[in-house]
Amino acid sequence: MSLSEPQAQKLEVKAHSRWSPELEKCCLLLSANSSYERAAQDLEVLTGMTVSASSQQRLVHRQKFELPQLEETVAEMSLDGGKVRLRTAVGDPCIWRDYKAVNLHGASVGAFFEDNEGLVNWVNQQPLATPLICLGDGHDGIWNLFADIGDTTQRQEVLDWYHLTENLGKVGGSQQRLDAVEACLWRGDVEGSLAQFEDWSHPRVTKLVAYVQKHRHRIVNYSYYQCEGISIGSGAIESTVKQIGRRLKISGAQWERQNVPQVLKQRCAYLNGDFYA
Repeated sequence: MSLSEPQAQKLEVKAHSRWSPELEKCCLLLSANSSYERAAQDLEVLTGMTVSASSQQRLVHRQKFELPQLEETVAEMSLDGGKVRLRTAVGDPCIWRDYKAVNLHGASVGAFFEDNEGLVNWVNQQPLATPLICLGDGHDGIWNLFADIGDTTQRQEVLDWYHLTENLGKVGGSQQRLDAVEACLWRGDVEGSLAQFEDWSHPRVTKLVAYVQKHRHRIVNYSYYQCEGISIGSGAIESTVKQIGRRLKISGAQWERQNVPQVLKQRCAYLNGDFYA
């Protein structure tokens, strides 16, 4: 197996390295899935060659993992946040910080730590459809990012159907009423859904009504969208966050703050299939 010149450049293989491109590629692939220690062990079993955990780590951090510039038009995308545990001194409480992940449906994924501008710039460099379907849950941070992506007049924001029904389920009360509300929301009938609560005053109802009012322009005719093959849920990005977490959240993992962006890039390179080209 050998790397083509563009692939070698993507992985930034050094011209005078004692490591072969194939060995570097194997190390990067293995450590994208498991700890550096386990990657070293797996490499020795698979190839008979020894590359220490510290060497595995240095290899990762000298790479320049580039997110792709796509050729095909992006019709749908979704955003969500994940958590990463930062390293603290022994005995100190754990510190968890957020990162943002983006899934350009059917094309590529990316993840950014304390770099919202980088996320927005990367997405805006891609060929975006008009309209661009933007899926997310109810968190303001997600929609604030969407506000800077694409053409405002050609962007269709869609509130994730499953988060919407999850919030509806928290109201409780008559199942008949909840079914009627859900039926209205499924058709994008916001006014009809709110009318179902006119005779019921309760804090849970007030909370749901405020949620629906806030996102009413993102509540679409889900029935029509589904029939047209348009996504109505943010499952793609939730899956992406879980897959990134399989590397970031391995047992006992803690990360130096400055190393988090590189680990995210490596994991996304793996998920995007860069090590299999």
